[in-house]
Amino acid sequence: MKFNSVRGTKDICPPEIELWQYLEKTAVELLQDYGFSEIRTPIFEESGLFNRSIGEDTDIVEKEMYTFADKKGRSLTLRPEGTAGVVRAAIENNLLAQGNLTKLYYLGPMFRYERPQAGRYRQFYQIGAESIGSSSYWRDVEIILWCVEFFSRIGLSGIKVYINSVGCPECRPGYREVLQKFLQENTTQLCADCQRRMVRNPLRVLDCKVETCRQVVSRMPAIQNYLCQSCRDNFQDIQQALQKENITFTVDKFLVRGLDYYTQVVFEIKSENLGAQDAVAAGGRYDKLVKELGGPDMPAVGFALGMERVSEVLKKQRAGALMETWVDIYFALLGKQAQQESFNFIRDLRQSGLKVEACLEDKSLKNQMRQADQGKAKLTVIIGEEEIRKGIAMVRDMQTKEQKEIKLNDLVSFLKELKLK
Repeated sequence: MKFNSVRGTKDICPPEIELWQYLEKTAVELLQDYGFSEIRTPIFEESGLFNRSIGEDTDIVEKEMYTFADKKGRSLTLRPEGTAGVVRAAIENNLLAQGNLTKLYYLGPMFRYERPQAGRYRQFYQIGAESIGSSSYWRDVEIILWCVEFFSRIGLSGIKVYINSVGCPECRPGYREVLQKFLQENTTQLCADCQRRMVRNPLRVLDCKVETCRQVVSRMPAIQNYLCQSCRDNFQDIQQALQKENITFTVDKFLVRGLDYYTQVVFEIKSENLGAQDAVAAGGRYDKLVKELGGPDMPAVGFALGMERVSEVLKKQRAGALMETWVDIYFALLGKQAQQESFNFIRDLRQSGLKVEACLEDKSLKNQMRQADQGKAKLTVIIGEEEIRKGIAMVRDMQTKEQKEIKLNDLVSFLKELKLK
């Protein structure tokens, strides 16, 4: 019987996995440069954690969560996003203290029951970070700057930053009333979900993807006109700071994100090289979530980026450059003695950080050279009975096809000095 991967999931195989490893390594190094420390949380949590933090009227909670009962009847959910679990863990493990800043990052799989399409899977991977304990708008700017710098570092072009303010608990009720009145006047043009949401949580209508609802949204009054002075000043400060840092951005008055815990400024970073699912990173401030989940009253801001979408765009732009070399050196070995003589060479080179592969089976030179080509090796070292007798190895540059003889005693030092990395 043959099995296939479940719809909405994807095997990440060579050579694509090397691209993922490159992205993860680059992100982790940059996060650590920014002072973030890694945290690893469980893949499933109590369902109430997500219901309370994300919002019961969101698409995620209503339609997309993988929820199940365990053997004791407890309702558990595979994590649909990372922030709620990180905040829960930070509270439970006493990582938070008033007056201190806690900066945590995570990476791993998330799960949402969505319609699979390019860049969107039911099991998908995120890299994200949370900065907990500061209300300074510079922390918002720092998060956005990290994303811009990361995309610059990996060479991703065509990136655009979009920002908006969703207000705070003080000013949002006034906008909610205006929004409800407007939606009631346009009820017949809303989908069944939005007709229900406009009563319980009208802001969620702005996040609906149904085309008729999108047309209604385009005519809605903008939330910026109803912000309190504090939120207005905060939004202005962030815009000025981004301008000072030479970050080009667009104010999107309908950007609200699909999670209820956000307050004040939210953002999305989109790629012009993707289709409808064009957001490669997103985040914002969530000043009330820590307290709502049982922790101290602490402000916070964070983001997450989608690995599938980032790798998809990067493959289109830089696939050859990033995935060209799997192997630094390939050893083509002819005969048992060549295998015996070369094994220590291979081990030494690997310990120095070089990617080395070798044929340790009895295959023809033609077959082995084909394997070296398939492995995108930079160099191939050829050693057979004749080379052993002469005490040499033939080193072949796989790009220029030039070959040179190197004494076996000098082989390892010669290859290390080439700085193939």
